[in-house]
Amino acid sequence: MLCGSAVDNCDNATRAPEKLGGMSLFNDERGSAPAEFAMIGALLTVLTLSVMQLGLALFIRNTVVDAAAEGARFGALADNSPAEGIARARDLISTALGPDYASDITATTGSYLGHPAILVTVRTPLPLIGLVGIEDGLEVTGRAAIETLD
Repeated sequence: MLCGSAVDNCDNATRAPEKLGGMSLFNDERGSAPAEFAMIGALLTVLTLSVMQLGLALFIRNTVVDAAAEGARFGALADNSPAEGIARARDLISTALGPDYASDITATTGSYLGHPAILVTVRTPLPLIGLVGIEDGLEVTGRAAIETLD
């Protein structure tokens, strides 16, 4: 039978579903570019946001480590006390990150490598999604030898 004859109308709807124009439906690539773009775009977006989140977490960690060390050095000076070291660390963290990150700071007098030292410990949130994260998920300690005027 010939297509277009009165007996057989051979349009695409009457052909076998597995073949369309001599080509398998599974080999037809029409419309695949938008789907691939959406999938790759979503993957690259997640990857970019993950790298940015890692950078934020490292920035917060480095800032808190530096503030704890500076607070210990400041508190260990001959004319200062551990309370002044806490105030210094709290001021640095509040200025750089905000007061929510400077809420749990302690200072103790102890020994480090056989020398009397001030230890300033900072516990702060570890950001997982944006600035929201695990409360007290990051704990760092800064140490400094106590200075004397002997």
